[in-house]
Amino acid sequence: IPGQKEEWKIKIKGKKGEKVAAEMVAALYDASLDAFRANYWGLDVLYYDYSQRYWQSNTSFSTANSELIAYNWNKGLVNLKTKVYDQLNWFGFYYFGNNRGYYYDDISGGDYLYDMEVSEESAMDEDRSGYREKSKKDGAKMSGLAEQAPSPSRDKNVDQTAAFGSTIVTRTTASGETRNGKDMDEVKARKNFAETAFFYPHLTTNEKGEVIIKFTIPEALTKWKFMGLAHTKDLKTGMIYEETVTQKDLMVFPNAPRFFRESDNMTFSTKITNLSDKELSGGAKIFFYDAITMKLISEQLVKGEDTAAFSIKKGKSTSVNWEISIPEGYSAITYKVVAKAGAHTDGEEMAIPVLTNRMLVTESMPLPIRGNQTKTFKFEKLINSSPSGRLGGASTTLKHQQLTLEYTSNPAWYAIQALPYLMEYPYECAEQTFSRFYANSIASHIANSNPKIKSVFDSWKSTSPQAFLSNLEKNQELKSLILEETPWVLNSQNESERKKRVGLLFDLNRMSNELSRAEKKLQELQVANGGWTWFKGMPESRYITQHIVTGMGHLDHLGVKNIRENYQTWNMTQQAVRYLDDRIREDYEWLKKYGIDLEKDHISYDQIQYLYARSYFMKDVEISSRNKEAYEYYFGQAKKYWLTKSRYMQGMIALTLFRDGKPKTGIQVEQKIMASLKENAINNEEMGMYWKDVLDGYYWYQAPIETQALLIEAFDEVANDKESVESMKVWLLKQKQTQDWRTTKATTEACYALLLRGTDLLASDQLVEIKVGGQLIDPKKMDDVKVEAGTGYFKTSWGKSEIKANMGNVTVTKKDDGVAWGAMYWQYFEQLDKITPHETPLKLVKKLFLQTNSPSGPVITPIIEGTKLKPGDKIKVRIELRVDRDMEYVHMKDMRAAGLEPINVFSGYKYQDGLGYYESTKDAATNFFFDYLRKGTYVFEYPLRVNMSGDFSNGITSIQCMYAPEFTSHSEGIRVKIGK
Repeated sequence: IPGQKEEWKIKIKGKKGEKVAAEMVAALYDASLDAFRANYWGLDVLYYDYSQRYWQSNTSFSTANSELIAYNWNKGLVNLKTKVYDQLNWFGFYYFGNNRGYYYDDISGGDYLYDMEVSEESAMDEDRSGYREKSKKDGAKMSGLAEQAPSPSRDKNVDQTAAFGSTIVTRTTASGETRNGKDMDEVKARKNFAETAFFYPHLTTNEKGEVIIKFTIPEALTKWKFMGLAHTKDLKTGMIYEETVTQKDLMVFPNAPRFFRESDNMTFSTKITNLSDKELSGGAKIFFYDAITMKLISEQLVKGEDTAAFSIKKGKSTSVNWEISIPEGYSAITYKVVAKAGAHTDGEEMAIPVLTNRMLVTESMPLPIRGNQTKTFKFEKLINSSPSGRLGGASTTLKHQQLTLEYTSNPAWYAIQALPYLMEYPYECAEQTFSRFYANSIASHIANSNPKIKSVFDSWKSTSPQAFLSNLEKNQELKSLILEETPWVLNSQNESERKKRVGLLFDLNRMSNELSRAEKKLQELQVANGGWTWFKGMPESRYITQHIVTGMGHLDHLGVKNIRENYQTWNMTQQAVRYLDDRIREDYEWLKKYGIDLEKDHISYDQIQYLYARSYFMKDVEISSRNKEAYEYYFGQAKKYWLTKSRYMQGMIALTLFRDGKPKTGIQVEQKIMASLKENAINNEEMGMYWKDVLDGYYWYQAPIETQALLIEAFDEVANDKESVESMKVWLLKQKQTQDWRTTKATTEACYALLLRGTDLLASDQLVEIKVGGQLIDPKKMDDVKVEAGTGYFKTSWGKSEIKANMGNVTVTKKDDGVAWGAMYWQYFEQLDKITPHETPLKLVKKLFLQTNSPSGPVITPIIEGTKLKPGDKIKVRIELRVDRDMEYVHMKDMRAAGLEPINVFSGYKYQDGLGYYESTKDAATNFFFDYLRKGTYVFEYPLRVNMSGDFSNGITSIQCMYAPEFTSHSEGIRVKIGK
C-alpha cells in the first residue's frame, strides 16, 4: 500500500545453505526511470578465460570454452589438444541440434550466484502480487522476478509465508486499508511522490546471515524496481532484481499540467481505477489551496460543483472532470483530488507553480551613428503609449516599468581592450609568441603617442571596474536570461579577465620586460635558414614565417620604432625575408623542372601572401639575383590573374603592385582592383562597407575580420579613400559589438587596421550629444551616472513614473570622426496574449501546425481561428528566425501552453543546416542556445502533444544576443483553444 512502513529481511546463504557474512548495497526506485536508461549492477573483478568440450551428433567431438578463475589455474583445461575421433557415415542424412555432453562449472567473478540463497521477509500488502524469475542455474536465488504467491488472509498484522522453490518469502503486514467509511474531506491524500524509496550503500548481515531493510515506501502508484548486490570477503557475489507495485483497490490518477498560467481555463480530469473484485460506486471531490498559506481557494477556481459521482465495473477505469479557471495573485496552487466508494478511498495532493500571464517585455531601439552626423530615431511603440502608461487604444493592461539609455561614444577602445588576449595567450608557439611581441609593441607605441591615452589606462586601473566587465556580464537587468543559466559563464569570465589585464599591459616597465622576453623567445624559435618553426623542435613553417614577417611589416608601417632600431629584431626580420625569397625560388624551379606551362595560372594563396609580406621590405632587403626571376614571375602572375582570386587575395595583390616602386603611367592594375572591390562592396548606413561573399572557413585565408582589416589597409594606402576606410572601420567595430574576437590573428589584424591613420581616434574624448524627448542628456552632470574613460560608455535609466510617450523621440549627434553606438531599452509589463511582435536585426515568426496522418504520410495544417483541437492531437511548432549579421551567444526561448506536453524531453546538442545549437526542454518552455549564429534564415521545428482541453495562453517566442542585448526580438502572443 502506498505510504506503508516496510521491513524486508534478506537471508544470504552459501551453496550448501550455510550462513554467510556479506556486505550488500540495495536500492528501490521507480521502475519508470528505466525508460530513460536501464539500470543494472554487476561486480566482476576476476580474470577469466573460456574453454569447453562437448559432443554434437553432426560434427562429432570438438573444443569450445569454459571459464577459469585465473590463467593456468588448471593446466589440464588450458590449451586443450585437439582430439579426432572416428565419425559415423550418415550417407547424406543431415542431423543437427541434439546436443549431449558435460559442461564445466563457470567459476568466474560475478557468476557465483548459486553459492547464495536469498529469502525475503516483507511488509508488503497481503493481496499484492510478487514475482520472481528463476535463475538459469539450479539454486541461483538472487536474480529476477518471483512467481505469484497464494492469496493470504486479510486479517490485520498476521504473518503469511509462501514457498518459492528453495527461496522463502515472508510478508508481515504492518497496516491495512481502513474499512470504516469517511467523509470526503477526511480522506487522506497521497503526498510523497519521491522517485527513490531508498538507497543503502553499506548493509551488512547479522549473526543469522540476514540483511534487514526498514523503510516507508513512497505514495506514488507505480511499479518499483528493487536491486541488490552482495559480496563476501573472498569475492563470492550475488545479485537480486525484483519488482513490486504500490496500488490500492480504488486509485485516482489526476492528469495535472506541469504548471498553471494565470487566466487560463482548462478541464481538470482525473482517472479513477477499480482493482477490487466488485463494481464500485461513489463520489470524487477536488480541492484547491494557496500553496503558501494552505488556505482553501476552491471557489476561485472551480466552475460549478466541486464533487462528481462515478460508477466503475471491476477491473475498469473511468474519468471525472472539473472546469477550472486560474486566478491571478498566487505563486503556487496545491490541488487535492479524493475519491470514496464505500470503504475504499484514495486521494492525491500536489503543488503546481502558477506562472503569471503578465510578462516583463524588453524592447530595444539600436542607436548607431557615424562621424559628423545627426540622426533622429523614433521608438514607435513608446511614442504611441499614453501618458498613463497605456498603449493608445490597443491595450488597457500595458504598464511601464523602466526606460534605459546606454551609449558608447568611442568604441575603437574595445579593440584596445582585446590586446591582453594577445599578451596572455598561454601557448609557446611562434605565432602566439609573436602575438605577445605584437601586442606589447603596439601598447608601447600607443601609450607613448598621446598623454590623453596614458591617462585613460591609469583611470581604468584605478577607478573604472565596469570597464573590465565582459559584454556578456553587462546589463543583466536588460537580458531575458541571467548569465548563470547559460552555457557561456566561462566565456564571460575569460573576457573579463582579459580586460582586467589592460591596466597591466600598459604599465611601461612591464611592457619593456615583456617585449624583451617575447623577442628572445622569437630568436630561439628561428632556425639557421631564417624560417620560424611553429613549436620548438619542429621543422620551419613557411606559413608561420610569412605571418610573422607580415606582422613585422605592420608594426613598421604603423611607425613602431623598435622594428628597425633594435638590431636583433631587424636582423631576425631580414633573415626571415631571405628565407621566404628562397622558398619562392623553389616553387618556380619546380614548375620548370616538370615542364609546366608557365603561361597558365600557377599562383596560389602562399605565393600571394609572400608577395604581400615582401612588399613591406622591398627598399631595405634586396632580392638576390638567383631569386629575382622567381619573384618577377609570380609578380606577373598576380598582375595577370587577380580577377580570379578572393577579396582577401585581391587586397594583397593591390598592395603588392602599389609598393613595387617602378615608374607608373596610365591606369594601373592596382587601380582596377580597387575599383572592382568598391563596385562589389555593400554599403549600409548602420553596418558600413563590407563584402557579402567573404565567409568564414577552416583555412587561414577564409577569415572575415582579417580580410576586412587588409582591405582597409588597401583602401587607405592604394586608393587613399578616407570615406571608404571610415565606412569599413564601421563594419569592423560592429562585429566587435555582437562578437568576441577570439583568435589572436583576428585581434592582431583588427587592431592594426583601426590604428592605420594614427592614434587620433583613441585620443578623442568628445561625447556624443543625445536628446531624449527634446531634453539634452549630459552624463557628466548627472550624479548617479559614471562615464567610462576611453570608450565614453555610460548608462542611465528612468523609473515607471518618469516615462513619457515623447521620450521615444531620440536625436543623436556625433561631431568628430569614427563610429558610435548605443541603444534605448523600454521595459513594460503586458499580458502574454496582447504582446505584439518586435523586430531588430533579429526577426521571429512562430506558427503552430496540426499534424495528422494520411494515406500518403503525415500532413500538417496551420492552426488558425476555428481549428478544432482535442487531447491526443500532435502539434508541430515552427519558428522562423532571420538575422542580418553574425552574432555570438544568442539565446532563444519558446514558451508553450499548460495544456501542451513536449514529446522530445531530452536536452542535447543538435546540428541542422550548418548550424549547431543546444536545445534544452524545460517545464514551461524550450530553450535554444547558439554559440555562433551566422547571418541568414533558419527554421526550427519540434513536436508537442495536446494533453488537456481548455483555453490556454501559449506565450511568446523571444530571442536575444547576450553579447549585445540591444539586439532582441519576440513574436506575438497567441492563445490555444482545445476542445474535448
